[in-house]
Amino acid sequence: IITLSDLECDYINARSCCSKLNKWVVPEVIGHAVVTVLMLISLHWFIFLLNLPVATWNIYRYIMVPSGNMGVFDPTEIHNRGQLKSHMKEAMIKLGFHLLCFFMYLYRLVSKIAPR
Repeated sequence: IITLSDLECDYINARSCCSKLNKWVVPEVIGHAVVTVLMLISLHWFIFLLNLPVATWNIYRYIMVPSGNMGVFDPTEIHNRGQLKSHMKEAMIKLGFHLLCFFMYLYRLVSKIAPR
């Protein structure tokens, strides 16, 4: 979010912004896919079903990158067609999702440890 807002305010150029963001796309896809599979294996159905659409979206977004682009975030297209706004909206939604997941995982951890 901070990198995208720096680009929006013109503090950094599009190429350095996109290279910073593209560096984290593959670890995000792998990490989210691993967490989703672990939730399926451990039979946490609600959390699995909550993570599945986000993992699917991340994989879809990574696979559908056009062949000439630098990555998911492309410096030649980030200012065109309102992509910067859509990337900002997606980052805010992901931030909310990860905060929700953090508190759900924390609750599950505390409820398993705390004596009854």
